[in-house]
Amino acid sequence: MSFDESRLRELQGALRSKMADNKTIADSFQIEDGTVVVNAEQKAAFDSNMRDIREIKSLIEGLEGMRDVEQWGDRPSSDSVAATAAAQGQWTQTPQAKSLGAMFLDSPEFKTLAGGKNGANMPSPFQLNRGDVTGLWGTKDVYSALPSGTPGSFGTVQRDPIVVPPMRTRRVRDLFPTRTTSAAVIEYFRMTGFTNNAAAVAERDGGNFAAKPQSGFTFVGEQAPVRTLAHWEAAHRNVLADEPQLRSIIDNELLYGLRLQEDEQILNGDGTGENLTGIMETSGIQTYDWSTGVVGDNKADALRRAATLSFLAYYEPTGIVLHPNDWEDIELSKDDNGQYLVAVSVALGGEPRLWRIPVVDTPAMTEGKALVGAFGTGAQLYDREQASIRISEQHADFFVRNAIVILAEQRLALAVKRPEAFVAVDFDEAPAA
Repeated sequence: MSFDESRLRELQGALRSKMADNKTIADSFQIEDGTVVVNAEQKAAFDSNMRDIREIKSLIEGLEGMRDVEQWGDRPSSDSVAATAAAQGQWTQTPQAKSLGAMFLDSPEFKTLAGGKNGANMPSPFQLNRGDVTGLWGTKDVYSALPSGTPGSFGTVQRDPIVVPPMRTRRVRDLFPTRTTSAAVIEYFRMTGFTNNAAAVAERDGGNFAAKPQSGFTFVGEQAPVRTLAHWEAAHRNVLADEPQLRSIIDNELLYGLRLQEDEQILNGDGTGENLTGIMETSGIQTYDWSTGVVGDNKADALRRAATLSFLAYYEPTGIVLHPNDWEDIELSKDDNGQYLVAVSVALGGEPRLWRIPVVDTPAMTEGKALVGAFGTGAQLYDREQASIRISEQHADFFVRNAIVILAEQRLALAVKRPEAFVAVDFDEAPAA
C-alpha cells in the first residue's frame, strides 16, 4: 500500500485548526490581579481540544513513519553503518555543528548588547531552535563505546495513561432545581404556624352580610449566608506544561472534591463557623423511627411511611437520600417466592426510584439514616459562584521555585424554608415483634 500524502496534509490542516481553536479559547481567559481565571465551560472545551490535538498528532506521526519506511525501502542497499563501525572495533563521534557557546555568540540576542555598551540585560532570552540545529541536538550521537546500563537507553519509553479513581455519579444537589444569586446573604421568611379557618360562608347573617372567618399565619425571618467551599494543590509549572494529562487530572480531582464536600454540607452542615446549615441539622424537620413503626415493615416500607408525613404537610416528596448499604438492603429484598421486589427495574436500566420517588444513594448520608422530602420546594440551593479553577504563582516563594497554586472554589447558600417538608428516617432497629 503506497503512502497517502493527501491524508497527511488533511490531518495537518485539522491539527492547525484545532490549535487555532485552543488559542482562541486561551485568549478568552481573564487575568484578575495576576491570576488566570478559567470557568468550567472554558476548561472543558480546552481539554477536549487538547485530546483531539494529541490524537491527530499521533496519527500524523504514524503516517510520517510510514512515509519514512517507504522511502527507506526504495533506497538501494548498502553496507550497514553499525556493521562498518563494528568491523573497525570502535565507534567514532563526528562533530557536525557549532557548539552551543558559538551559537549564543552569533545570536541576535547577544549582539543587542553591543559588547556591553547597551548594558548587561538582554531584551529577550536566547532560545535554541531545535529545528535549526543539525549537530549536537539535531543528530544522533555516535559513541566511542556502547553505553552501559539498562537497555531502555536505546529504546522508546511507553507511558500508559494514569488510571483515576471512579467518581460518584449521583449527587444530592441533582435533586434541586438550578438557581443563582448575586447576593451575599439570602433573607427569607419561614412559616412556623398556620391555622386554617377556611369554611363555607352564607351570604347573609340575619340582616347583615355574613363575616368571613380569619386564618392565622406565623412567620419568622431567617438568613442563609453564602458560604465558600475551596481547596488547592501545588504543582511545578514545568510538570503541568509537559504533562497535560496530569494537569487535567489535578483540575478534575479538585472540582470533584468540591462536589463531595457540597453534598456533605447540604445534608450534614452544622451551621457553625463557615458551614452551611444542612437539612438533617435544621430544626423543625419531621422524623420517622423504623423501630417504632409497624411490625413486619422493611426499610422500603419505612421510607413510604415517611413520605406520607411529607404528603400530610402538603408537600409532595421529590427525592430520597440514603446510604448505599441501606439502598442495597432495599434492592436485595425479595418476596416469599424469592423474586426481587425493586432491583429488577434498576438492573434493566431503569432510573433508581422507590415509591415513584427518585433515589440518591451516597456515602454523604450516614449509614442507618435517610432523608425524604420536597427538595427545591421545602429547601432551595443558591449558586453565588459556580465551581471554577484558578491558577497563580503568587504564593509564598512559589515564583522563584517555578511552582504554581491550582485553586478550586465555589460559593453557595442553602435555605430550608419549610422544614416540615422533610422527614429524617432512623434505620437503627427493625420493629420488634
